[in-house]
Amino acid sequence: MFDAIRRNLRSVGPGLVLAAAGIGAGDIVTASLAGIKFGTALIWAVVFTVALKYVLTEAVARWQVATGETLVYAWVSRLPRWVTVYFAAYLLLWTFLVGASLSSACGLAGASLFPGLSVPVWGGIHALAAAVLVAANRYEQFQRVTKVLVTVMAISVLVCAIVSAPPLPEIVKGFIIPSIPQAGGAAAVLSLLGGLGGSVTMACYGMWMRDAGWTGGDRLPTVRKDLGLAYAFTGVFGIAIMLIATGVHAQGAAGTQIALELATRLEAVGGTTLRWVFLVGFWATVFTATLSVWHGVPKIYVELIRAWRRLPDDVPAPQDRAIYLVSLGYLAGPPVIMLWFKQPVVLVVAFAIAGAFFVPFLASTLLYLNNRRDLMREFKNGRWGNAALVLCLVVFLIVCGREVITTLSR
Repeated sequence: MFDAIRRNLRSVGPGLVLAAAGIGAGDIVTASLAGIKFGTALIWAVVFTVALKYVLTEAVARWQVATGETLVYAWVSRLPRWVTVYFAAYLLLWTFLVGASLSSACGLAGASLFPGLSVPVWGGIHALAAAVLVAANRYEQFQRVTKVLVTVMAISVLVCAIVSAPPLPEIVKGFIIPSIPQAGGAAAVLSLLGGLGGSVTMACYGMWMRDAGWTGGDRLPTVRKDLGLAYAFTGVFGIAIMLIATGVHAQGAAGTQIALELATRLEAVGGTTLRWVFLVGFWATVFTATLSVWHGVPKIYVELIRAWRRLPDDVPAPQDRAIYLVSLGYLAGPPVIMLWFKQPVVLVVAFAIAGAFFVPFLASTLLYLNNRRDLMREFKNGRWGNAALVLCLVVFLIVCGREVITTLSR
């Protein structure tokens, strides 16, 4: 099994970074809570979620190989101005709060392994370390570091899942018999749909494609294989966390603290060694997500400004590096301050509501742009492609509605 993991890691490209960016503390919390409350009954929902995220990201990549420009560039240059204003405002807020969230998760992971320093201090150390590593390395080196960390997180979580998993018939039933348990099952499915596999990081995939030199229509089969492996890994990871939470009979905990609950329960199952294996995997997961987000999101800021200035999408400009570093500083710097303070309620509410609209926004713009025959030619959406994107739009509009209602009712 582990040899197969290594072989697949050697063959993947930007999809590896996409998977790393899309799997973080939120995925661990969401999958754990689903396992705690409903056991293996919602394994099918993990599979369904990653399938929908694959559809969306494949459409993002297909736009880029057909037109030679990123989707972010197209949002600015080919859609009404309000689209740019909405996305830019959301991106500023998302960057700040995600920076704080990832730094906090890294701080918790660091403090759980080496409790000599507090969570905020460890969070600041990780945020700074990730920024330095990203700023100092080219994409090739960055991808090699990511492969090492992804290997650690994969092996750690799979070992824990194998040791603690419930009986095989329960797992198989969760795969092949879709069901939505009463008393919270629908909400859990919507949480998995909204949290697993990332959101804005799907738009980063085009940036990483360009870094890897993946251009032209002949790259589309390679891109599809790459995304297939990336989302297969995301699904396996989410299912593994769900199986761990089910197998060790974990209890609910607040936020990312649930990772420490799982570690404690695993110690009762497999001793101190298994607890450490899981904590190392938890650290690798959140730090890899931090590195990938730190690497990809500043590229979106660069792309937005280039599109506003109508610079060619594929020709570097002298100021690109400065914009990238300023954006990286905004992602890794000010949010760390939030580790010492409670996040203002109005900020959290605005983020939750704006964020709920992002995936429907992504699906609707892809439905419009990828049906442009004059731009997409033979790469435009087919009947099944449109049906899949419409399904994504409907499903994530439901997720969006639930998020808005839940947020406003708090």
